[in-house]
Amino acid sequence: MTSLSAYMSLFLVAFGAATVLPFQSEPLLVGLLASGKFSTLWLLIVASTGNVLGSFSNWVLGGFIDRFHDRPWFPVKESSLEKAGGWYRRYGRWSLLLSWMPIFGDALTVLAGVLREPWWSFLLLVTIAKVGRYLVLAAATLGTLSAIGI
Repeated sequence: MTSLSAYMSLFLVAFGAATVLPFQSEPLLVGLLASGKFSTLWLLIVASTGNVLGSFSNWVLGGFIDRFHDRPWFPVKESSLEKAGGWYRRYGRWSLLLSWMPIFGDALTVLAGVLREPWWSFLLLVTIAKVGRYLVLAAATLGTLSAIGI
């Protein structure tokens, strides 16, 4: 695998993992880190960028699909949407720090779009969550934070 294809694959898998698609980026990142053939810093940048952009696409999707919530084919019941909205309003934008969590995090980023969370706060909090998760994963894979240049 060439460096370019490794980084591109990681970006695409990390992007997909942050959307409603059933992807996982962690195994690929761990494998690339463990190989020792690629820059740890660049792997973290590429994975984080892909994952944050995937979450941002969920936010955009949430803002777009909300206009259809009264249609019979809409995948979420009105009562469930109101319940989720109440939960989000209760815990606020800080709940986006949980956007790294599997399944729940994806739904949370879509909900943030539905509820019109400002893009700047969305990106800030989701970036902190996603980068933090990948830093912990890299540290666990490589043994120490000093191994990743921090």
